[in-house]
Amino acid sequence: MSSAAMHIARTGLDAQDTRMRVISNNLANVNTTGFKKDRAAFEALAYQVVTTPGTQSTAETKYATGLNLGTGVRLQGTARIDTQGAMQTTGNSLDLALDGDGYFQVQMPGGTLGYTRAGNFSRSAEGLLVTSEGYQLQPGITVPEGTTAITIGSDGTVSATVPGQTEATQIGQIQVASFPNGAGLQATGDNYLVETAASGAANVGIAGQDGRGNIKQGMLEASNVNVVEELVDMIETQRAYEVNSKMISATDDMLKYVNQNI
Repeated sequence: MSSAAMHIARTGLDAQDTRMRVISNNLANVNTTGFKKDRAAFEALAYQVVTTPGTQSTAETKYATGLNLGTGVRLQGTARIDTQGAMQTTGNSLDLALDGDGYFQVQMPGGTLGYTRAGNFSRSAEGLLVTSEGYQLQPGITVPEGTTAITIGSDGTVSATVPGQTEATQIGQIQVASFPNGAGLQATGDNYLVETAASGAANVGIAGQDGRGNIKQGMLEASNVNVVEELVDMIETQRAYEVNSKMISATDDMLKYVNQNI
């Protein structure tokens, strides 16, 4: 008796184990600012064609359905789900959220540009707007020393109020990057994504224009992970794993019977 069924069940175990890992990562990041959940996608492995539909079964007839035997399943890839997360009010003037499409652009070590939806920025000792890791927002914006208030408009216009002035002075403009295929961006950790050949080149411009989202000051975008949905997916994955495990046990029992009785 062939052990093909056991091999197929093993591919099912590997696939469900991978899916569980994706779900676990989603749940682990349920409170991560700007996090976008992932979804595991699978595809069938190559089929073994025993009988091709339409070939001659006799001199006068042809097979109507044929005989094709599957060889299992494998992970096709993971897709990032870029739906909007809930807006959470913080009251911090340097907390920014994007309402709509786009990413904030930051300068990462080595000169690489990183893209993020997490807008929890701070002011460095030099007055620059930076991320929690110290990566500078691009294009760079320097806040004057002694600034008492910072106002950021929905289009990214940054204005500062300093002692001795009655009106705020514009000190720069935050730009938003969008991509032809945002799902093609590569996640690197720490809430950052980098450009790839699949994502296409960044299209940087003013917030609220050409499909880019508006900037909301004093707010942060929450993770788009739905805990209830992930728990349902987790239970479904667990059951599928159990079924594949039972398939291996059943196939093993069948092979034992053949070895002992034939």
